[in-house]
Amino acid sequence: MNDVWCKHGRSALGVVLLGSMVGAFGCGGGATPQADEPRAESQPGAVSGGDASSGSSSTTQVASHPPDFELDTLSGESVRLSDLVGSKVILLDFWATYCDPCLAAMLHLQQVYTKHRDEGLVILGISIDGPESVANVRSTVAKLGVEFPILLNEESRVVALYNPRTSAPYSVLIGRNGRVLAQQEGFTTSNATVMERAIANAVAL
Repeated sequence: MNDVWCKHGRSALGVVLLGSMVGAFGCGGGATPQADEPRAESQPGAVSGGDASSGSSSTTQVASHPPDFELDTLSGESVRLSDLVGSKVILLDFWATYCDPCLAAMLHLQQVYTKHRDEGLVILGISIDGPESVANVRSTVAKLGVEFPILLNEESRVVALYNPRTSAPYSVLIGRNGRVLAQQEGFTTSNATVMERAIANAVAL
């Protein structure tokens, strides 16, 4: 099924490739991975997305052990990924205020967060808004009623590490052992339960 995705503020339709357990929120958008770029290990729940223009498959660019980072929250506190690894299941959700599928995905993720946070789930909503729209982040989060931490990535450093195609929404699920379990691009209501299943499996471990 086609999935909705955003890139640079515009919506489009992208074709996704389903993994062995986890289907994609797949959105695509830019350069395909080069041979020497890090790729996630093949494991239950790992997802590879499809190129939005051609429908061809593309392997994720995030290494099986994701790089550490530190970003500020809307309240000015700092969050470091490595401080959470080992005790928490972590979902990184790259989103933007101008991306309607991102907002729909965040509403769903808030429900997932409410359901699983007591089991050790942490969702980090990483805003990829640039200078022209970052001022809208706080009001958008308040309007959506999102309770999980929102991180500001105005310098795009973390986006370059995890999401070089600048796809949105784009999610990376990291297990308690610090390994990438699943990645998805885009969002549709029909496949939203797929990532939730992967999260439920991860927090049960």
